[in-house]
Amino acid sequence: MVEESPTVQILSTDGTFQPSAAAEEYLPLLDSLTHADHEQFYRDMAVIRRFDLECTNLQRQGQMALWPPSHGQEAAQVGSARASKPQDHIFPSYREHVVAKIRGVDIFGIVELMRGSTLGGWDANDAANGNFHGYTLVLGTQTLHATGYAMGIKFDGDIGTGDADRDAAVMVYFGDGSTSEGDVNEAMVFAASYQTPQVFFLQNNQWAISVPVSTQSRIPLYLRPRGFGIPSVQVDGNDVLASFAVTAKHLGDARNGLGPSFIEALTYRIGAHTTSDDPSRYQTDEQLAYWVARDPILRFEAYLRSQGAGDDFFADVTQEAEDFAADIRRRTLAAAPVAPASMFTNVYSEPHPVMDEQKAWLEKYEASFGEGNR
Repeated sequence: MVEESPTVQILSTDGTFQPSAAAEEYLPLLDSLTHADHEQFYRDMAVIRRFDLECTNLQRQGQMALWPPSHGQEAAQVGSARASKPQDHIFPSYREHVVAKIRGVDIFGIVELMRGSTLGGWDANDAANGNFHGYTLVLGTQTLHATGYAMGIKFDGDIGTGDADRDAAVMVYFGDGSTSEGDVNEAMVFAASYQTPQVFFLQNNQWAISVPVSTQSRIPLYLRPRGFGIPSVQVDGNDVLASFAVTAKHLGDARNGLGPSFIEALTYRIGAHTTSDDPSRYQTDEQLAYWVARDPILRFEAYLRSQGAGDDFFADVTQEAEDFAADIRRRTLAAAPVAPASMFTNVYSEPHPVMDEQKAWLEKYEASFGEGNR
């Protein structure tokens, strides 16, 4: 029988500073944080949740084809993203909205992606976008992209130099369902073989769409990478301080040439997998209540209040969140409709007869409805 290691937790569910035994080695990583940093963590989480709600509403109103909510997973994302450095490269899945924002991406690009008005959303090669690579809706493929990029960093000699502004690492986000994909396991094979400067960051939100994690794996998921020779740790993903400290430690190890590691952040997907999903068909009321009581934002609010944060701070954050959401709505409603023929653009680098044929068919089909009936 496999013996489980205790989960790294720094804040109890009521927001009290109460580190678990497994957290002791990570506590020095918190020394670099100031009260202003703590307030920024809260601001990040609160603003993105309001953005997430607004985008869900916009999708329901027909402004997007789909929306993947991140409600409940804010602490895992904010803590890990704030632990990264500018030279690090981040490979997301498709719900790391706040990670994109922290790295400098104009996250209206995510709205455009879900509206179908862009195939990319942002240019990962633009320095303004903080080395944040494109969203990946094909599960698990981003882990291969990340491992390949991390191999390149190592081949270029940009790790273990002692230069804090040069040494770089890669972090890749994925979900519990993706751990059953071949791509994820192949990525770990190459990461272990080449000792890549890389952190695999698993957000275990307990559901692979409607399949519970208990069906996916008979052992805790953080134990899987050890079979590949990759060290791993399990962290309370609803504890933003624990997520920060653990990620800071393992990203630092990666930059120093100590190879890859794997973090399993235990969290919960409050609500739907995407807006095409009905979680009430498989989630129980008891499960939902258990995790709602462990809400990462309410937990950190309680901690901040114990540290002296007052009503004025929280009111200011609420106003910022409302303003941000309102701006996203304004920009969405003002966006020009997407021309259907644009779907044929940039499919191939050179003109292609099949694309020309399909575009001509669409134009003829639309014309058949007559003017004003399209």
